Amino acid sequence: MRSRPVIALATVLLPLALGASCRGEPAQSSASNTLPVANGRDPASASRDAWFIDATRDTGLDFVHVNGMSGEYHLPEIIAPGVAFLDYDNDGDLDVYLVQGRALEPGKPSVSNTTPDGGGASLKGRLFRNDLTRSTGGSPQLHFTDVTDRSGIEATGYGIGVAAGDIDNDGWVDLYLTNFGRNQLYRNNGDGTFTDISKRSGTDDDGFSVSASFLDYDRDGWLDLYVAHYVNYRVGKETKCRVLAGGFDYCPPQAFRAQPSRLYHNNRNGTFSDVTAAAGMAGTVGPALGVSTADFDNDGWIDIYVAIDGEDNQLWINQRDGTFRNTALVAGAALSELGKPEASMGVDAGDFDNDGDEDLFMTHLEGQGNNLYVNLGSGTFDDRSASSGLGPPSLPFTGFGTAWFDFDNDGWLDLATVNGTILAIEGRKTRFPYDQVRQLFRNLGNGKFEDVTSRAGAAFQLSEVGRGAAFGDVDNDGDVDVLVGNLNGPARLLLNAVGNRNHWLGLKLVGRQTARDMLGARVTVIRRDGSMLWRRARADGSYASANDPRVLVGLGNSADPPRLRVRWPSGRTEEWSEVAVDRWTTLREGSGR
Repeated sequence: MRSRPVIALATVLLPLALGASCRGEPAQSSASNTLPVANGRDPASASRDAWFIDATRDTGLDFVHVNGMSGEYHLPEIIAPGVAFLDYDNDGDLDVYLVQGRALEPGKPSVSNTTPDGGGASLKGRLFRNDLTRSTGGSPQLHFTDVTDRSGIEATGYGIGVAAGDIDNDGWVDLYLTNFGRNQLYRNNGDGTFTDISKRSGTDDDGFSVSASFLDYDRDGWLDLYVAHYVNYRVGKETKCRVLAGGFDYCPPQAFRAQPSRLYHNNRNGTFSDVTAAAGMAGTVGPALGVSTADFDNDGWIDIYVAIDGEDNQLWINQRDGTFRNTALVAGAALSELGKPEASMGVDAGDFDNDGDEDLFMTHLEGQGNNLYVNLGSGTFDDRSASSGLGPPSLPFTGFGTAWFDFDNDGWLDLATVNGTILAIEGRKTRFPYDQVRQLFRNLGNGKFEDVTSRAGAAFQLSEVGRGAAFGDVDNDGDVDVLVGNLNGPARLLLNAVGNRNHWLGLKLVGRQTARDMLGARVTVIRRDGSMLWRRARADGSYASANDPRVLVGLGNSADPPRLRVRWPSGRTEEWSEVAVDRWTTLREGSGR
């Protein structure tokens, strides 16, 4: 049995001086609740115009993904990798897990631009510990240490994605790894190590999984698991696909039979039961890629949205009795505004228009444009991709990882996408000609967005084959940073250098009897002028990746402490008055009004 951390309702102070490069030391509270703060970097020292800075090399995050391609165009080679932000050691800062691939046909010469033999047995997914500290002079130091070997994680299969959640309510976050092959569930032992409980847990799917999500769909206080499956694919039995320019390339999913996704119910003893059929979800099958869970119809129960590649997307509305109903078609969230299915990859839910409901954003194939589905208030949607300004600028790109996040802390959720094609770019003279730059879209607050990629800095101009993306405040300075997983290339850590010039509110939401992050909890931020913001604790969304489960709310130039209302996954609602800004605060269920 693992020891349980003691977390009280407490705050960690981050005094804020807008525009200043250095802030005061955080006030110290209990050790389990003290968050080290990296706030000594001055954005102007790198570039006055750089909103994001590539800090990968400086922080020791040394990792290169290998897809082991052999020239046979095996489908898994073009799908991965996901990435994860998680605090596995409960020290208050975000650690990193990076998914790795390998050769699908060992012994065959590789045409990869990374390792000549596909990496062999030495390749595995890697866990990096965040050693966020302060130097003698008070300046913060963000550095990562590879702790994979001592962690006990042996992820030597062909990795695709990753999900994070505390499956046994002991306050230590566990890891679920999706693979081309058997999936793996690693239980966090609370001492820096993990135990593989994949087979015993009943979640060791043997197939082609991509994204996964932990959610409490039945409100019993225990995290269940949804696993998105792609297609039935076997190495050596694939169909080769010709492209218009001649020659061969990776096949679309429609060349294969879709593989059923799975819903697992948590049995509260380290095991799960496959309840896909009992939940009414077995009859609808499609090549699933991205997953986002949220309460789309505002009834207090978590629903599931699944991005389907080239077929109708799925919106599973929770019927509050252990079953779900797919309402995507009638809700206007299955097809484009032209009534056509699209190649949906990444997806995220968030309230971008600050009207109290969860909207949807999806990334798509080059030539289709990304989609914005605006929630009309009760789980029905209107496709406003064109009118919002999000669709047209994305037409030249194939998007994967994405998220709603307020990069400039002005109180309006913005968007970032990481891009990379699935068909070779004609005329590009590289061994892996699938690379594209990233995109950043700023919410104008009027239903429209501006493409501000050119102002985001050199970190957004790197042309790479982007896939997974995780979003979170990795240096605890009050703004959201981005971790990018590149296919057949290096991982990237993009530090936000602009968000904390505005005021902000950081929240860690934990349970009544456990320090587990309350995924699915909904926060209403009520400001003194009467305006409100809605945010959700979540680790899923994006593409095959796991996000920071904490909630970070941008407040613009207002330093007034707001009132908070939290609707917990259990259905209970509580309030807190005048919660301090510019700091991280821990709220425990049952301690509010």
